[in-house]
Amino acid sequence: MSDHLRVLVVDDTVVYRKVVSDVIEEIPGAEVVGVAHDGKIAMAKISTLKPDILTLDIEMPEMNGLEVLDQMRREAPNTGAIMLSTLTHKGGEMTMKALELGAFDFIPKPETRSLEESRVAVKNALAPMLKAFARRKEVRSILQAKGALAATDATAPLSAVQRRASVEQRGRFGSSEIVGIGVSTGGPNALAQMLPQLSREIDVPILIVQHMPPVFTQSLAKSLDSKCPLSVKEAVDGEPVSPNTAFIAPGGKQMKLAAGADGRSRIIRITDDPPENSCKPSVDYLFRSIAHHYVGRATGVIMTGMGGDGTEGLKRMKESGATVIAQDQGSSTVYGMPKEAVDAGVVDVISPLDKIAEEIRKTVKGYRLKAVG
Repeated sequence: MSDHLRVLVVDDTVVYRKVVSDVIEEIPGAEVVGVAHDGKIAMAKISTLKPDILTLDIEMPEMNGLEVLDQMRREAPNTGAIMLSTLTHKGGEMTMKALELGAFDFIPKPETRSLEESRVAVKNALAPMLKAFARRKEVRSILQAKGALAATDATAPLSAVQRRASVEQRGRFGSSEIVGIGVSTGGPNALAQMLPQLSREIDVPILIVQHMPPVFTQSLAKSLDSKCPLSVKEAVDGEPVSPNTAFIAPGGKQMKLAAGADGRSRIIRITDDPPENSCKPSVDYLFRSIAHHYVGRATGVIMTGMGGDGTEGLKRMKESGATVIAQDQGSSTVYGMPKEAVDAGVVDVISPLDKIAEEIRKTVKGYRLKAVG
């Protein structure tokens, strides 16, 4: 039996079925096992072809991508899906719903002038995602064999929070006045689980970089705002940071902190500076500015995602006295960004997803007073 990742391509447009199929055949370790032009045919082929993952269009006749995901949760829970989404507000909202229904990740349908440009854009986006999914599949198999299924499964035991004993001895807990969060693949679902656990008593601003293209971050902010006691919004250039508000960096832009006109307050700056780590927005870009403006008074959180964006910024935060929290492997959709930070030795606390909010609260200024008062 082939050890290649088995992919079913589902799209109602023949051009995209061709483009995506050709791209997958060029990706080492992946193979196309079939195509389908609507959701009903896709569900029938899932039962016969047993693919590992689908590339799935959202807007299709007969049965759309959201309906396919909903049925897959019941009939093919171990089959993954990567969504192909349109760069529109409607497409962004539907993509957020797709991620809530269990889609692994998404790529925007490229708006290019030629098929070749589209092919290159799809390959550049899809290849690392398939590699990450294959790695997750491998890790989950290992964890299952050890009897410790990933924490995203409700039946699985959660790993204990791992904390360096020196953190509390240094007295850093209870000193933070701002929280920075970096997250990528699996982030929307992770944030949707974690942020609602933070009440308005946290009383500090939260700045978030979620790797996403333009339009989609606005849909993410709207979705999270409907779930959280905190206010969640897409950040705007020049606005002051305010407590009990989570600011999400706009897709395709960079976000950093800067001094306000009075020299004491802090405002958000949205820039068109170049990508870092091939990311725009970049976690490193944000974290460096937090390290500069909140010396000894910040918490850095690194969560599920591909690559290593955030580690260099966390090093700067650590040097300036921040406390650093990383999501653990078992609850991460992709244990890339957290692993890089852990391996770099800059993490104070390694926590499963459902404990991260509590770990954040412990670092926030006045936490102990609020906890006992």
